[in-house]
Amino acid sequence: MSRNKVNKVVLAYSGGLDTSVILKWLEEEYGCEVVTFTADIGQGEEVEPARAKAEALGVKEIYIEDLREEFARDYVFPMFRANAVYEGEYLLGTSIARPLIARRLVEIARETGADAIAHGATGKGNDQVRFELGAYALMPDVKVIAPWREWDLNSREKLMRYAADHGIPVDFTQAGKKSPYSMDANLLHISYEGGILEDPWNEPEEAMWRWTVSPEQAPDQPTTIELTYEKGDIVAIDGEPMSPARVMERLNELGGRNGIGRDDIVENRFVGMKSRGCYETPAGTIMLKAHRAMESLTLDREAAHLKDELMPRYASMIYNGFWFSPEREALQALIDQTQEVVNGVVRLKLYKGNVIVTGRKSETDSLFDEAIATFDEDAGAYDQKDAEGFIRLNALRLRVAARKRG
Repeated sequence: MSRNKVNKVVLAYSGGLDTSVILKWLEEEYGCEVVTFTADIGQGEEVEPARAKAEALGVKEIYIEDLREEFARDYVFPMFRANAVYEGEYLLGTSIARPLIARRLVEIARETGADAIAHGATGKGNDQVRFELGAYALMPDVKVIAPWREWDLNSREKLMRYAADHGIPVDFTQAGKKSPYSMDANLLHISYEGGILEDPWNEPEEAMWRWTVSPEQAPDQPTTIELTYEKGDIVAIDGEPMSPARVMERLNELGGRNGIGRDDIVENRFVGMKSRGCYETPAGTIMLKAHRAMESLTLDREAAHLKDELMPRYASMIYNGFWFSPEREALQALIDQTQEVVNGVVRLKLYKGNVIVTGRKSETDSLFDEAIATFDEDAGAYDQKDAEGFIRLNALRLRVAARKRG
């Protein structure tokens, strides 16, 4: 489809420099009407100012939506039922937000009669893949416009010059006002890239971190909390029922106060390069530890081991942008079936960057049998003599191989 054939485009719009320039650039280069979509997914900043900026740029159809509950309930919580971690460290904070944004972009495109969507992801990153795979999975014939793959405005200076030439109001125009890092935030995490972090040997500056205190500066007294689970999801903190988004907000607050959730990672991007990023994920760090503790008590051994085997594949699907794929949906169905028995309470101690499990219980689904596990007299619940035959049967192939070796 040529530029002249685009009539209307839905732009994922933050109101910042990049997307404000993209808005005007789309109007000029494609000669099309632009609809803006701004989502509040818990980034901790007001999204309403984006409305005023869009209006100032002449946009007629402006979507501002609070998607925090939907994000937590339908994306983050299902992912944590799987204990998903990418490459052993990354809790997928940016990755899991993209399918929700992609879904709303194509839904708004249908509502407004738009024939294209646009995003501000760069041609080097993962987000372009995630946005576009999600969009194509839901709207196969949608036109996707990615300005960073088309224009030559490849520096902040060029973007600022374009904004000045076109009368685009931009915040932080004065020197020293802009963070040196590329940041992304939502209910699950805040990420930092660029600046001194581009050298993986450089230690992050303490002033960079926004949500968490350093473990050294965390309180000397631990914080103890109890998390109540129903079917693999946290439904209450210290006995107080909470919605998914409120659970995450509360755990971010508690975790951040206790220095929990900082990570410094070199990861393998889907597009082929290595990337160094720093992340603050206090709620997610707590949720992962607690969920595994709840599963340890209630989940059958082989079901738990199967989940652990599948988890890296599931995490890669999310990282690489395949949330709406049939394989992810099939895995999710399996994972959710296992969670029917993940009910109970986990007690945690939060202390100087550590999440320490101090207790777990389930009145209905615990598989822990004290009569069997005890070192004392077990009243016939387990005949220790049976272990001899069990061991000899499992040793049979080892003994046969040993005899062959001579």
